[in-house]
Amino acid sequence: MQRPCCFSSARVGGWLFLAGLLLNSVPAYSQMMLAGSGPNGTVNIFNTDLAILEAGETRKDLGCTVTPSKPAVGFDLRFHAGYQVTIPLKDLAGGENMLTILFRVEPQEHRDQPVYFAQHIRVPSIEEDARGDAYLQGAFDLGEGQYHVDWLMRDRGERICSFSWDSEAVLTAKDRPLTLAIAPGSIQRTDGEQFKDEPPVQRAPNEPPLNVKVLVNFAPQNSLSAALQPLDTSALVSILRSIVRDPRIGKFSIVAFNMQEQRVVYRQEDVDRIDFPALGEALTSLNLGTVDLKRLSEKHGDTDFLTDLVRKEVVPAPGDHPDAVVFAGPKVLLDSNVPQDAFKDAADIDFPVFYMNYNLYPQAVPWKDAISRTVRLFRGYEYTITRPRDLWVAVSEMVSRIVKSRNGRASAAISSQ
Repeated sequence: MQRPCCFSSARVGGWLFLAGLLLNSVPAYSQMMLAGSGPNGTVNIFNTDLAILEAGETRKDLGCTVTPSKPAVGFDLRFHAGYQVTIPLKDLAGGENMLTILFRVEPQEHRDQPVYFAQHIRVPSIEEDARGDAYLQGAFDLGEGQYHVDWLMRDRGERICSFSWDSEAVLTAKDRPLTLAIAPGSIQRTDGEQFKDEPPVQRAPNEPPLNVKVLVNFAPQNSLSAALQPLDTSALVSILRSIVRDPRIGKFSIVAFNMQEQRVVYRQEDVDRIDFPALGEALTSLNLGTVDLKRLSEKHGDTDFLTDLVRKEVVPAPGDHPDAVVFAGPKVLLDSNVPQDAFKDAADIDFPVFYMNYNLYPQAVPWKDAISRTVRLFRGYEYTITRPRDLWVAVSEMVSRIVKSRNGRASAAISSQ
């Protein structure tokens, strides 16, 4: 059996496959945006490349097939667009090579304001009789609008593959209420850093800030997965950022945990800004591909962990009185549920409890999970987060409930005086 080779990206790369098998799992981040892109900018590129882009013709001197992807709104409320490139390995056979990808994206209403992206990909030596295909992916972000894309790829031998297409980023009727994080007609590189700092939020000046505790189960959708997938991490971080960005919330406590490893990974208490870089660094300690023999010997260790976590973080201790507690994460399916009598002092809880269940395939797993049943013990509320609009609606409704609950407590306190 022929040993698979690997491509490596010299810049911000794509994904490469051989005969359908993933070779180099580099995230599909955006290409490098060239300096001078946009209004009144001047980009320095080869005249021959510019002429090919201007021609807008399909060329296959270097055999490849380009398949554009339709722009789709992510949980970060940005349109993500891109493409996939298929190249027969026989067209890359020979000594080491270098593929250069150059493309420009133009708003249809401002064709004089193109944004250029570039990427360089090293290709190792490939045997002449190599079979199969190599696959590349690229991504960029768009605001609402219509766009035209001119794309080319060339190798060291100046063989060219070129393609052009039109792309439209448009919200569906159901998504119209969403407030996107990128302006209409904007073209930006996809930021691959999921845990960058959150910009300061202008809080509501006329109301006392809400104090919310968030418990996030950073785990993959597939409980058997040996790694936390970028798609899952992005969604969970987006849930957290959506809560942080609400101007009515001013104080946060966050507990990041993992049910598979049965441990708290990161904690930050009573702060006005969440330290996302520190959270990201803490999550690198997760090692889902290993099994702890001690945990295997504990018959209901996962149930005990969840019970202890809830007892410590939800049942209020003296001086600890958040305005709400929010669970977030994928479904947690345990062999045994948290015992109903585990929280006998739950009657002391006079704040709402919520569960934002991140579930991309609700039809596949329609039944309630352990966290759902636990939240129900506190007469809490559950939201299923499958699409970006689910998150937007859930946060809006959740914060309104928290404000109503706090105002109700305040009125009750005044009446009792």
